[in-house]
Amino acid sequence: MIGANKILKYQFWHLSALLVLLVVIGIVVTSNPEVLLGSFWNLSTRFWFWFAIAVPIIHQIYVLLIWRFELYQRTFSKRFGVSKAFRIYSAGFSFLFASRLIVIIFLSLSSKNTLSIDPAISYGLVILITPVVIYLFYSVKKFFTIERAYGIDHFDENYNEPYVKQGIFKYTDNGMYVFGLMVLYLPGLLLFSKAAILAALFNHAYIWVHYYFTERPDMVEIYGKTP
Repeated sequence: MIGANKILKYQFWHLSALLVLLVVIGIVVTSNPEVLLGSFWNLSTRFWFWFAIAVPIIHQIYVLLIWRFELYQRTFSKRFGVSKAFRIYSAGFSFLFASRLIVIIFLSLSSKNTLSIDPAISYGLVILITPVVIYLFYSVKKFFTIERAYGIDHFDENYNEPYVKQGIFKYTDNGMYVFGLMVLYLPGLLLFSKAAILAALFNHAYIWVHYYFTERPDMVEIYGKTP
């Protein structure tokens, strides 16, 4: 049986980076109490803000644990078979990924009009970000595939596809990390929510922690290299 050292490889650095991000974000909101003004559905902006921070943490730890146990011990495919195990995992992934955006929308509604920015700049950023996000998701669906984005290569031992160099991936190997999380900035920009922008920044920073300390080492284990 593979030891915990393989499953938890680089996770000390994951935890350390997460703690640094949480300390930084805690200092920001403590120094700027207006960030947490407002409420939505009788729940305070403080609640929605920390909920918006908790969701990506839960999501990425969920992916980490399932990926690593499956990669090194075949924990779930041995029990359910590859196809069913991946479907069950994908359902949880989809729910948590969608929850990132949904909770940030609620946070934006709770703290709307707290961001001091020229509306022309805010709406201009929305106009710039939206087609890039659409092109990213088009590229993932058409060239990269949703299954690969979810991590099918951790479940299927025979999966071995070449790295994608089409669509948005012609310009960056990490399109999902660079552009995919940009969708989370849209609610805050549209509703002028400082808290939502801060939560989106946390999401965007923390996804790179996942890349460097979970996904990248896993790619080396599976493929022997990274893009």
